[in-house]
Amino acid sequence: MSDPSRPAAPEPSVLPGGGSSSLADGDWHRLHPLTPLFKGGLALLIVAGIVIGNLRDRLIYGFVDLFTPRGTRVEDYSSGDPVDWVLSNNLLVVALLATLAVVAVLSGAFWLVWRFQQFRITDEHVEVRKGIVFRSHRRAPLDRVQGVNLTRPFPARLIGMAKLEVVGAGTDANVPLEYLATARAEAVRSDILRLASGARAAREAARAGAAAGSARAAAPGGAAGAREHFLGNLNQGVSGLIDGVDRADLVPESVVKIPAGRLIGSQVISGVLWFGFFAVLLGVVLAFLLPVALGNDDGDGLVILLGAGLGMGVPLVIATVGITWAQISKSLRYSIAPTPDGVRITYGLLTTVTETLPPGRIFAVEVSQSLLWRPFGWWTIKINRMSGKSAAQQQSGSAQQFNVVLPVGKREDVERVLALILPDMPPQDLPLVWEHGILGPGPDDPYRTIPARAWWRRPVSWRRHGYAVTEFGLLLRRGRVWRKLAVFPLARLQGVSIAQGPIDRLQRVAWGQAHTVVGPISGQIVGLERDDAVALLERVSRGSVQAATHDHSHRWAARA
Repeated sequence: MSDPSRPAAPEPSVLPGGGSSSLADGDWHRLHPLTPLFKGGLALLIVAGIVIGNLRDRLIYGFVDLFTPRGTRVEDYSSGDPVDWVLSNNLLVVALLATLAVVAVLSGAFWLVWRFQQFRITDEHVEVRKGIVFRSHRRAPLDRVQGVNLTRPFPARLIGMAKLEVVGAGTDANVPLEYLATARAEAVRSDILRLASGARAAREAARAGAAAGSARAAAPGGAAGAREHFLGNLNQGVSGLIDGVDRADLVPESVVKIPAGRLIGSQVISGVLWFGFFAVLLGVVLAFLLPVALGNDDGDGLVILLGAGLGMGVPLVIATVGITWAQISKSLRYSIAPTPDGVRITYGLLTTVTETLPPGRIFAVEVSQSLLWRPFGWWTIKINRMSGKSAAQQQSGSAQQFNVVLPVGKREDVERVLALILPDMPPQDLPLVWEHGILGPGPDDPYRTIPARAWWRRPVSWRRHGYAVTEFGLLLRRGRVWRKLAVFPLARLQGVSIAQGPIDRLQRVAWGQAHTVVGPISGQIVGLERDDAVALLERVSRGSVQAATHDHSHRWAARA
């Protein structure tokens, strides 16, 4: 319920291009002036500093030999402090001029790069063009937008900058806008999602015959205005760094609050699994070396064995700590909240990431629980979504993080998140998710599972391994040590197939595959009765056509 004491937010004005911000008017705009510095300039300066540091003596000697006045002894400079040598020979002016020349060259190069980077937002596309010698032009159709991610790397947060990434439907289809002032990036994100949902057409129809859109707010002019704008962004960035997640990303309030102790504890427990895996590998290697060590009479074998253990054990411990800390830092300050443009998820300790998932862009949902989490009643939720990245990029840790919508939570947290990301799931399907799915099997199990004669295909979980089909989706239940339940909405299922090999024919079983976008959730199920596999194919094929016919989630603003 809305708070009557709180003043209502003013409705954003509409510009000729259909957007509500000055950057979504259909014209070409430039990115933040400091974009070249954060996109590679920092690395360039670091590399240049290393090179100059290594070649300092040679560079200074050659420079002095060319430009110093007569009477200055170049041989006096060997490898001492260059500042003392410059001051003792009255070359301060020459050194300052050389420094200013280098700064001017770098500033000119950054300015050229910035001038040739532009973007525009129309009622059909988001476009970015850049490059001086090698030009590139990227375009993302608004009706294919799968989401908009807003990332604030730690250095950029200090001066109020953010990176906006429009997620497209295809391999390497993302269109990045890096960088913008944080306030502008949030306004552009809202405009892109609003235009992608069809809200622009509905808004124009509702305001037909009205006066032209309001004039743009004038930006401060001159050098004083630019300085004031930069200082304002810097102040906002420092304040946001202290406060954590931007307040605009928490309106409305997050439906799930994860205590820091639970988050750290869950990742430490997962780190124990990694450590156990590495310890087993180390034990296997040492087992092969043990006979050699025992067969050595002079005692060197034990020294070799001890050295091998330390040489491999220390890096394994460091790797385990590094993986655990990376997962903790990525998941801190987590929040998830509904917005008019979809589900908004924010997380990150130093580098914060805010992603907005519009309705109809989630292709699969999986609730899972490891054996070590079971005493605490903790669960995690992952999704399959269009990432717009290549296969190599999807293997990175940052790409995998976008597929986690709940790092760790209790049952009530899982229910709240499922209600957000699967809002169209009918209430009668909920028992298939919890009582029979996540916690099952129970009495009168409605899932079709592996028959007893094919138990060897899943020796531990063959009683759980199965599927159920409703008018809304396909549910796959798997695992006993690591319990999983996957939900595939039929309206967004890409296809389904069944297959049968020679051994399958002997046992009269088959396996099925639900085809969806690439992600951490697998749609494969094995060892089904042949009749159950055929029923799976028929029911999912028929149900997918009916669900897709009645699905209008991609036009969420028009439906609202």
